[in-house]
Amino acid sequence: MTTRSLLRRAVPITVCLAALITLAPLAAANTAQLTLDKGCMNCHGTPPRGKAPTMAELAARYAAARGNEAEIARLSARLREHHLFGGVPAHERLTAEEAERFVRWLADGGR
Repeated sequence: MTTRSLLRRAVPITVCLAALITLAPLAAANTAQLTLDKGCMNCHGTPPRGKAPTMAELAARYAAARGNEAEIARLSARLREHHLFGGVPAHERLTAEEAERFVRWLADGGR
């Protein structure tokens, strides 16, 4: 393989990696902003409301789901569940996409 053909392959890969490195913090920032927009910090902030866990506690719980797509899907669905005796209306109003973003963000440490 020539140097020229190696460069042709390396440049697109480098560009893709640079884009991922640049965009990852933006996605996390967007999810953090979504927690504020959706009012999550009203209950899960510091100090938490009642018995609600803080975002840091949730991140510690969800860390085990990192990289496990089935577990992320299960936790996302569970987040949006209506509970017979007093569900959390804010959770139930989340779209499936928003719930999955939250769970992935928490599994990645909530930062």
